[in-house]
Amino acid sequence: MKAGLMFRKEKTKQKPLTYEEKYLLEEIAMTKNAIETAYSNFENAVEPDLIDCYIYQLNSEQKRYKYLIERAKAVQYRNEQLCRN
Repeated sequence: MKAGLMFRKEKTKQKPLTYEEKYLLEEIAMTKNAIETAYSNFENAVEPDLIDCYIYQLNSEQKRYKYLIERAKAVQYRNEQLCRN
């Protein structure tokens, strides 16, 4: 039974991430953290200028996150195409 489990684990092994994939994953994680921080700051802001600041920051980070996700999908698609050829 253990041999069968080991076989399944080997079958699901993924190829190592490229530098670009690692970079994108790190940037996505940092951007998610920045979004959470901006939300927290926004919820605690009282001054109108700070509220505006955090709204702009949230919009900026959300657009960056969207861009990084689209880029990661494109890189993954490109890498899948390279592996097939």
